[in-house]
Parts: sequence; C-alpha cells; structure tokens
Amino acid sequence: MKHLRVSEKHIHELGTLQSNQTYSREQIIGQLKAHLPNLPESVLTKMIEAAAIAAYHQGIGFPVVSVIVVDDAPQFRLLTKELALCWIHDGRHYKKLMPVIADHQKALADFLTSYWNYYHRLQDYKKAPSEALAYQLTQDFDALFSTHTGYAALDERILKTKAKKEHLLLVLKYPELPLHNNASELAARSQVRKRDVSLHAITQEGTEANDTFLSIVETCKKLGISAYEFIFDRIKQSSNIPPLAQLIREKIKLYPWVPSGP
Repeated sequence: MKHLRVSEKHIHELGTLQSNQTYSREQIIGQLKAHLPNLPESVLTKMIEAAAIAAYHQGIGFPVVSVIVVDDAPQFRLLTKELALCWIHDGRHYKKLMPVIADHQKALADFLTSYWNYYHRLQDYKKAPSEALAYQLTQDFDALFSTHTGYAALDERILKTKAKKEHLLLVLKYPELPLHNNASELAARSQVRKRDVSLHAITQEGTEANDTFLSIVETCKKLGISAYEFIFDRIKQSSNIPPLAQLIREKIKLYPWVPSGP
C-alpha cells in the first residue's frame, strides 16, 4: 500500500482488521466500507489492488511468476520480484521524435543506428552468454546512453532509457528472457481481431465456446503443434497428442526462471 501511495493514516487504520480468514474481493470491500465508512473511492481502489497483489505473492495453489517482460506501464511494477522491460517499446519513443532541423535529424538517425546495433548485440549474447560479455555490454550500455547530441528532446529521451538500465539489461542475468513482449501482444490481438469480425456471441455458451477454441488454437501455435490435428485427435479419442498442460510443463523445464506448479 505504501508503494501505491496509500496514506499512513489509512494503513494504520487497517491494523484493526487483522484476521486469519481468506476473503473474496466483495467481502474485502464490504469489510473496508463497514470499518472505514468515509474512505475515498480512490483509496479503496488502491487498497483492493494492494490486497490482490499481496494475495498473489503468497502463491497458494498456483505458481508465482518471478520475472515478466512488459512495457513500462506502472500496473506491472509490483507483480513480480524482477521486471524486464521491452526494448521494442522503448525504441518506439524515439520514433515519436520529429526533428525539423537537419542536424537534429542526423543526430536521431545516427543514435538509432547505434541503439539497434546494441540491441542486436544483446540478441547475440542470448545465443552465447558469458560473464565477460555481460560485463562488456553493461559498460557499453552506460557509454551509449550517456551520449549527448545537442538535440534536447533526444538527449532527454536517452536519459530516460538510461534510467531503466536495470530492467532493460535483466536479459544479461536471464539469457532465456525475450528482449521484447511482442509475442504476448500478438496473442492478445487475436482476441481483438475475433471481436472485430464477429462482435460477440449471442449466448453465454457461445462466448465460452469462442474463448475455449481461441485458447486452444493459440496455445497450440505457441507449442508448435497443429491445432487442427490436436482437435481431430480429441474427437477421435485416440490421444496420440499429449494434453496441452503436459506439453506446457515440459516446455517450462527448459526455462529455470519460470516457476513450476499445478
């Protein structure tokens, strides 16, 4: 709650609500409103978010993810022990710069060339990581993002990237991490495209069927198997293809930083 900027006063007032019970979201809201009737709605929302994050961190009945790769949206910052930032998202900020002066245009073009060259070096590191190379890449990051071009907007953007060093270079600690989260965004886009085409289902059963088959198809894609063959295998009840959950668990074993669990 301190991270979410809930006041010390309100945090102190919660001390009277301690219990050993497990509450649903609705029950927690009821308890808070009953004991703190004058609680502003914005503070109530932050308390609920803090409670949800704390409950997730307990990891009861499911594995707690320790590292995720995301854009720089603030809602992700408390979810995991370590946070890796997407290089593609960071690079998009530079594309938003629209210099008019020729010298500024050249400065931006030259810096972006160095930026993406460094990115490709990180890709090479993932293929053959070593402590010596990790050290060199760290030093080169500091040098690259200490560049002063004289183009104020670009220099400001460079400093903002430098401030994210710990999160952008987490791949040096975990070479298995992707450098971007485009795969996750493309997966979410499938649901959006489906919605654009068919808007929505008429019944609850239709909605559940859409979600189920979209989940099966996208999971099969990520596992490198044919969704058609998987569904056909289940219709025939031949079970030649293992359950998707089993295949996911087997794949997780390749990545030691991903938690295992039920």
